[in-house]
Amino acid sequence: MINKIIPTTPNPTTTLIYIIIIIIITTIITRIIAYLMNRMGRFKKDMTAIYLIRDIINYIIYFIALMTILQLFGINLAGTLLSLGIVGIAVSFAAKDIISNLFSGIILILGRSIKVGNTIEINNKKGIVKRISLRSTLIVDDNGVKINVPNSTLTNNTYQRFKTPEKYRVDIIAGIPLDIDLEEFKKYIIRKIESFAEIKNTPKPNVYAKEITFEESKVKVSFWVKDINKKDEYKIIITNEIRKYIN
Repeated sequence: MINKIIPTTPNPTTTLIYIIIIIIITTIITRIIAYLMNRMGRFKKDMTAIYLIRDIINYIIYFIALMTILQLFGINLAGTLLSLGIVGIAVSFAAKDIISNLFSGIILILGRSIKVGNTIEINNKKGIVKRISLRSTLIVDDNGVKINVPNSTLTNNTYQRFKTPEKYRVDIIAGIPLDIDLEEFKKYIIRKIESFAEIKNTPKPNVYAKEITFEESKVKVSFWVKDINKKDEYKIIITNEIRKYIN
């Protein structure tokens, strides 16, 4: 079939031209697929399945392009596939991490244990899942830092998946002097938090007791902001309100 489309030729110049044409066509097709998938994403909240379909199609296109280029050099496709089968065990040992990540990616995507938009934390790295590919998962933390986590890490280790509002959550740990009534403090700080329009009313802000020592009571003040980019701003504002109440 490939011979009918692109005949094998011993001429190096012609072979090079064919290779360039194959690369250009492959690049154009993969970009068109990426464009169409991104357009589909505008109408879907869950991009997980779209990324899976895109990756599978791209891998198929790359494989066909590679086989076509090998045919140009006179390499028999059937013989190549047979050779791959013979050395398959050796290759699997050499590329076990890649294979592990590929299968882990399929498990994550089909199992839907993690979806694009979820907030997760693994190995002390917390962020929003932006993309799940067959090899790795991209998460972005609160500072905008992109972290690529190998899929095998997610399937072989324990991770935390937070509820949707968690990505906007702000936690402040404060030490409250023992002579301050915690119930009164809780009422005051929640009232202050709810007075800001940029802070969400659902889930409601709350104050949790952490521990008590001979010097102070440690509490955690939690609330959710509407705009993730204002987390640090309101963390400072509420921390200052806590300080003013203590003083």
